Amino acid sequence: MKLDVYKIDGTKAGEQLELAPEVFGVEPNDHVIYLAVKAFLANQRQGTHKSKERSEVSGGGKKPWRQKGRGTARSGTSRSPLWVGGGRVFGPKPRNYRQKLNKKVSKLARKSALAYKAKANQIMVVEDFNFDQPKTKEFTNILTALNINSKKTLLLTNGTLENVYLSGRNITKVNIVEANKATTYDLVNNQVLLMQKSAVEQLVNSLN
Repeated sequence: MKLDVYKIDGTKAGEQLELAPEVFGVEPNDHVIYLAVKAFLANQRQGTHKSKERSEVSGGGKKPWRQKGRGTARSGTSRSPLWVGGGRVFGPKPRNYRQKLNKKVSKLARKSALAYKAKANQIMVVEDFNFDQPKTKEFTNILTALNINSKKTLLLTNGTLENVYLSGRNITKVNIVEANKATTYDLVNNQVLLMQKSAVEQLVNSLN
């Protein structure tokens, strides 16, 4: 599959880039994409949730009233889960949500996501660009020129381009990631996959 390379002014650069069939042309595997996305979202959880159970709530040491004779239900502590201010039954406790994904499964998931993007014609290649200093307006102008300013876009860069990242991080619906660090979730969570020309090779090398 060949794609036209665009300049940052929105015009075609007059060259085409061949997408590696061993990455962009594989048979997509839905299940591994599901596993990769599920693991990614689970790994974002801090797992620091905590509520106090009956034995951890302060107070309640004294029996509220005598066992018999009042005509009311018996009660041994005012910190019972049935009472206001009491402990919680089976409340959440700190835990680790981390899920492990094998390297082969992770690679196949990313290849599958890229194959889906290629089939849906949701990939664009733009010539390499960088900024002398962070300029959100210049970044916005590039998106407008490519006619993708209203779409959720993932930009893959070749290496760390700090000024590009700082220019686009505040733009709604835009995410900027180094090509070799893009997760399956990043690749599927967009409408347009915009790649710098040199980032395509870096992405392919990371998956082969």
